[in-house]
Amino acid sequence: GLTASHTRAHLVRAIMEGVAFSLRDSFEIFDEMSVPVKTVRLGGGGARSPLWRQIQADIYGREVATVEAEEGAAYGVAMLAGVGVGVWNSVDAACAAVVRTRDVIQPDKEAKELLARQYQSYRAIYPALRTLMSDKL
Repeated sequence: GLTASHTRAHLVRAIMEGVAFSLRDSFEIFDEMSVPVKTVRLGGGGARSPLWRQIQADIYGREVATVEAEEGAAYGVAMLAGVGVGVWNSVDAACAAVVRTRDVIQPDKEAKELLARQYQSYRAIYPALRTLMSDKL
């Protein structure tokens, strides 16, 4: 559906949606394994973008919470180290003690429905594109 009327912004948004579709695949795998996902938390530099947070909420079809700590991976490693040396008894206890939510984004109903349909197209098209691209490498 790409035409000359599409702008750089359209392409950037398409890339963001594609990344979020790929991440949604993880939720589908968790569902197949009967692993409940109770909360989606976003952190790090990308979580500063209101657009990126909203796209994820809409594509996942669930609320997403932004954590206060922006250090992301380093923060998680520090918590794991704390568990390792006995500051907390478990990762769950560490999270309960130090992870704080800054805000929560709710999915937009109309966008959620549209993106759910687009996700089904993504799921149908992606395997064919992956095969096409692997032949070029």
